[in-house]
Amino acid sequence: MRHESRPGARGGGAAAVLCGAGYWLPPLIVTNADLCARLDTSEEWITSRTGISTRRRVTADITTADLAAEAAERALKSAGGGEVHALILGTTTPDRRCPATAPEVASRLGLGCIPAFDVSAVCTGFLYALATGAGFLAAGLAERVMVVAAESFSTLLDPDDRSTAPIFGDGAGAVVLRQGSPDERGAVGDIILGSDGTRSELIRVGAAGPRGPLENRPGPGTAQYFQMAGREVFRHAVERMSAAAAAAAESAGWRLDEVDRFYAHQANARITSAVANELGIPAERLAENIQEVGNTAGASIPILLAQTAASGFLAADHRVLITAFGGGLTWGATTLTWPEVEIVAEQR
Repeated sequence: MRHESRPGARGGGAAAVLCGAGYWLPPLIVTNADLCARLDTSEEWITSRTGISTRRRVTADITTADLAAEAAERALKSAGGGEVHALILGTTTPDRRCPATAPEVASRLGLGCIPAFDVSAVCTGFLYALATGAGFLAAGLAERVMVVAAESFSTLLDPDDRSTAPIFGDGAGAVVLRQGSPDERGAVGDIILGSDGTRSELIRVGAAGPRGPLENRPGPGTAQYFQMAGREVFRHAVERMSAAAAAAAESAGWRLDEVDRFYAHQANARITSAVANELGIPAERLAENIQEVGNTAGASIPILLAQTAASGFLAADHRVLITAFGGGLTWGATTLTWPEVEIVAEQR
């Protein structure tokens, strides 16, 4: 029997209330035509199987810390500035294996010597980091927490693999959480989290750790690169995200037809559609940006929240249901009623 944890805002401590959000995408845009110039594929093949037309990519002068700091700066501005007492960064692509990237981000933001650390749960990274931030607030370890998810996932890809190279993009999203009460707008509901390590080989970068030291001159198809069992991942993603989302809605006391906006991890347009269909959520309530930014892994949810809030698709008082799935396997879901926040949407 598998069990899922439910850390959230309705435990014994203070609720975690979202009071600011922001995102940042690297300026380089890679189109399907750009990829087709190198890969044995077509623009139609990529679009029909993934729903992606363009994606953003880091260049040699942009790091994961750069992405995270830009998004976090915007989130802090959205929250009206002020102190932050902890910073948690969800990432699969830290700038170095040691030390963590989060302390550098906190330093760049001028936050002083606060606790700062990385969380690794691949595409569920934001929800795991969010749960950790909520725990800090509930335990009284902080009054305000910055939760960031940032990914330079393109750095893990085999550029000649047409099954993975078109899917992923890079970027970062962030939210500021503060202590509050469960009945406030912005209060994060119970967070459903789960994992299944028996299927860890379905999504992996095999040579990134002691089990397989990085090669000095890796060639195409080597274990240094991201690998994924697409069909199995599709099935588990739909199953796990649907179940977690239904559990989160039930915990919040919501019927699924009462959900105003649905945010699923932007893994693949067909996966997102399948999860929404499984839950009976109409297409007009489904938030999506995968066509323009690709799969930004753990950063996809906070980027999507901030983008759609800036565009007006997401507005105050909307009931929001969020779910994600990633390597590990890991998955999660939560709810919140969106607060009145101003999003800093400009790029630089």
